[in-house]
Amino acid sequence: MAALERAIAASDPEVVVPCDDRTVWQLHVLHERRPDLRRLVERSMGKAPSFAVLRSRAGLMQRAAQLGIRVPDTRPVGSREDILAWFRDRAGPAVIKLDGSWGGTGVRVVADAQEAISAWQQFSRPRSRMVAWKRRLIDRDPLAFGAGYDPQPRAMSIQEFIAGRPANTMVAAWMGRLLGIVSVEVLCAQDPTAPSTIVRLIQNEEMARASARLVEALGLCGFHGLDFILEEGTGAAHLIEVNARCTQLGHLVLPEQGDLAGMLCAQIGGRPQTDAPIVGRLIAFYPQALACSPCSPYLPQAHHDVPWEEPRLVRALIRNRWVANQWLARVYGWARRKEPNPLPGIVGFLRSMSQNGPDAGRVDRLSDVR
Repeated sequence: MAALERAIAASDPEVVVPCDDRTVWQLHVLHERRPDLRRLVERSMGKAPSFAVLRSRAGLMQRAAQLGIRVPDTRPVGSREDILAWFRDRAGPAVIKLDGSWGGTGVRVVADAQEAISAWQQFSRPRSRMVAWKRRLIDRDPLAFGAGYDPQPRAMSIQEFIAGRPANTMVAAWMGRLLGIVSVEVLCAQDPTAPSTIVRLIQNEEMARASARLVEALGLCGFHGLDFILEEGTGAAHLIEVNARCTQLGHLVLPEQGDLAGMLCAQIGGRPQTDAPIVGRLIAFYPQALACSPCSPYLPQAHHDVPWEEPRLVRALIRNRWVANQWLARVYGWARRKEPNPLPGIVGFLRSMSQNGPDAGRVDRLSDVR
């Protein structure tokens, strides 16, 4: 928190753009503790009453339903009896969700009441001090003991399972007004509840209307990501979650949807990007697509979001995280007998793709930064 406050003081920003969930929660805390920063936080994220709504998965679904947005049935879960009551009313799978989680770690698809109770019990256990110490000492996580940086108490909800294809939008907003929107459907992901690795640009009117309604009703500012499921058979778009932060699509200049970063930049008096729009409708996120979806037939056809202008970053992303090379992490990895990291194999994969794929001129440049 002190580092965030020092960064804000040193840069005197027009807006702050959070790129992960815990930074969102830190900004919420700053809004409470620092009256002098409240205007900055609201210019960056939206009206203060929206903060509590966005941090509650069940509360957000209730608010969206009031706005006429299509959402799956969602109920808070506070006890074993709540789960049994849910499955008395309906059969089939459901989704248990834990507030204050990210990256799919607090989401569990369950087939029946027994699995749901098991997931609820697991999510309800107090956080282990040993796990926290491991995250602090080995993962070098400065927020391992970060009380106040995530929602308290960590509420849970159960949500109707919608069979279909994941999709999401990223919006740029200003004072409750939608500036621009990018929509994609997910083609590949790290696992069914984890972030996407390869996506396809789409135009979906229902997703666009839902995004505009939510932006206006909550008075949102900055960048937000909305997750949907496109229902199997009907294609109906069900809103399932909102991330109050920048997502993977915000920096790209796109052929039809435009330039979200440039739109927000222009709103606060800055200059838009001068990059040319990307080619095609498929986007592969680097390096996750190559590490998690190396056999996907979409890879040779996709625009690979590789930051060529930052060769040191390209090199760093294909290696182990720096913390994995520390002696304590190596000892821990040896004790756990972990499998080798797949990222070093990316260089060979890119070479193969440069020989066979349509983007040979671009991907072959990785040889310059090895």
